[in-house]
Amino acid sequence: MLNRSLKVGIVCPYSWDTPGGVQNHIRDLTEFLIKAGHDVSVLAPAIDESNLPDYVVNAGKPISIPYNGAVARVLFGPVAFARVRQWIAQGDFDLLHLHEPAIPSISLLACWAADGPMVGTFHAAAKRQKIIFAIGPILEPAIEKLSARIAVSEAARLTLTDHLETDAIIIPNGIYATRYADGNPQEKWSGNAIGFIGRFEEPRKGLSVLVDALPVISRFAPDVKVFVAGPGDPEEVIESIDPQLRHRFEFLGRISEEEKANFMSSVALYVAPNTGGESFGIILAEALAGGACVVASDIPAFDDLLGHGEFGALFTSENPTELAKIVIDLLRDEEKRKALASRGKAHAQLFDWTRVGDQIFSVYEMSMVGSQKVGLASDTRPWNRFLNKEEKP
Repeated sequence: MLNRSLKVGIVCPYSWDTPGGVQNHIRDLTEFLIKAGHDVSVLAPAIDESNLPDYVVNAGKPISIPYNGAVARVLFGPVAFARVRQWIAQGDFDLLHLHEPAIPSISLLACWAADGPMVGTFHAAAKRQKIIFAIGPILEPAIEKLSARIAVSEAARLTLTDHLETDAIIIPNGIYATRYADGNPQEKWSGNAIGFIGRFEEPRKGLSVLVDALPVISRFAPDVKVFVAGPGDPEEVIESIDPQLRHRFEFLGRISEEEKANFMSSVALYVAPNTGGESFGIILAEALAGGACVVASDIPAFDDLLGHGEFGALFTSENPTELAKIVIDLLRDEEKRKALASRGKAHAQLFDWTRVGDQIFSVYEMSMVGSQKVGLASDTRPWNRFLNKEEKP
């Protein structure tokens, strides 16, 4: 890393107090940089200001919008633009790191508001969306202002090239691999136990696929149990399960990072039946690091992360019959299951922050070559055009 301490401004587009992979990535990156001696300020929308870390500046309360098969809580508009400009003006930053700057959010506002070294990280993997084409003429000049572009996976890179005809280098999401490697197996999650972690109420997380596979799985593994962790109300899901199979499901609610490590080291299989909308699959990397044998749908991001089946078993997305077949095979063959888990655990080291953090920082160094500090842009015409307002003198 550079010999001098940097002042880095990071913009998070999504509500800080809503669980999500982007928020987790930004949190871990920030703490990695702070531990390395750098001064970091994160600008993010938040619903509850009382529990924010010291390094987070609240940009205001977000609104909920449908996006990429889920609900995104973002902040946008004239008041937000003023707050972004104030944060940039007061920050005296050496560099800005903007996450998801291609969606209407404070990351895009910061791209419009600032001049100087700026790095953009693109997380989303999505089909071609009409909204992008509608605002493309406004987005493209903003994206061109970025000194460097990072995509967290090949799926995210292809989304970027597909929507905006620009490219990015691939640096994956980071995890603290050793944190999950030190999990203690728990008797309550042992045996023929299947694990699932995620916002199970979101259809794209695919819990319904696992539910549909369970009648066949339970026929061949009569003692199978499914442990579901994550935020949400399980009542509606429970109602969708065959009454004779409901006793096989246990909903744990949110679990801590320590509990997650124990969970991954305990379950026989970790299943990720997601149906789409994933750009990386950080929970898969965590599961691998924790020593779990992973079974996942073959959506592009998961297929890539699992080495096309070398580090985890893959089934055809939204196919419960094929999922059941793979689960039964692995539950019956302990040696095969352990071998797959062992390869996956070694593979997970590629995503450790000691490696990923240095890769990101090398992009920072490249972006700052020959550049001045971050300042306010004198030209705000893109913002005015987006609002369909005439430029003020």
